[in-house]
Amino acid sequence: MKGAIVQCLGDLVKSRFGNKNWEDSLDKAGMSRTTFFTPIQNVDDQKVIKLLQSICSVLRISSVQASEAFGDYWMNVYAPKIYDGYYRGANSAKEFLLKMDGVHANVTDSIPFARPPRFGYEWLNDRTLIMTYKSHRGLTDIFIGLIKGVGKYYNEDLRISKLGKDRVQIVFTR
Repeated sequence: MKGAIVQCLGDLVKSRFGNKNWEDSLDKAGMSRTTFFTPIQNVDDQKVIKLLQSICSVLRISSVQASEAFGDYWMNVYAPKIYDGYYRGANSAKEFLLKMDGVHANVTDSIPFARPPRFGYEWLNDRTLIMTYKSHRGLTDIFIGLIKGVGKYYNEDLRISKLGKDRVQIVFTR
């Protein structure tokens, strides 16, 4: 997993819960309390998953709560500063979500060792989209948290339902 994900996670925990909780989470995950991540660094998936579990334990929150907090922070605080180009040309949650597979395809082609998730799209009607999350990581709850963050970014009320381990239904209300 790219270090940007972990860097964002650290920024979130430090800004909302304090440096000590971030350091305690690193320690509980078996990492140095002073571990630093760079955006293009490759971080072992299992280390990141263990860190996520440690954060939940230290903060006494569920994985769903952590996933939603991460999705909100990534979409509304971290990514607009780092990846502002990806937001251009998308004027709604629908437009943004529909361009994400192409963005991830470009990332895969242009950044060595990048393996972002890919997405499939199936329209049930003009307002209901089924997105398929294609990743070996199994982080569907984070995917859902990110979709919720997209809705917040565009000030849209999205109705999101988890249909299984890799499928999510999104109803666009406008």
